[in-house]
Amino acid sequence: MAAPIGLHLEFGGGAELLFDGVKNHHITLPDRSDPWDMKQLLVWIRGNMLKERPELFLQGDTVRPGILVLINEADWELMGELEYQLQDKDNVASQGYGQEQGLIKRVTLSSQCPDGIPREIVD
Repeated sequence: MAAPIGLHLEFGGGAELLFDGVKNHHITLPDRSDPWDMKQLLVWIRGNMLKERPELFLQGDTVRPGILVLINEADWELMGELEYQLQDKDNVASQGYGQEQGLIKRVTLSSQCPDGIPREIVD
C-alpha cells in the first residue's frame, strides 16, 4: 500500500481563479493500493479542489491546452506527463497562459528595437 503523499500545488496565470483565487495549496493525498500518478491527481483535484468551470482547466483526463504544468520546476512533458508517479513533497505548478482561456494576451519578442536588445511586447 502506498503511504500518504504531501504535495504543494501552485496555480497561477489566471488558473487560481478556478480554485477560489487561492494560488498555493498544501495537500495530503490518502493511502491507496497503487502509487499516485498525475492522472489520478487530476481526478482528485477535479473532485476535491476545482470550484468552478472545470472545462477551463481540464479536457478529458488531462489539462486543457493553454495550461503549463511543472513538476518540481520541470516541464511535465519531460517527466512523463500523466504517468509520472508522485513523490512525497513534490511541487506541482499549473500556469494558465493560453489565449483561448483569455488569461493573458499574446507576448511577442521583438528584435527591432533601436538598441538591438530584444524586448517583450504584450498586445
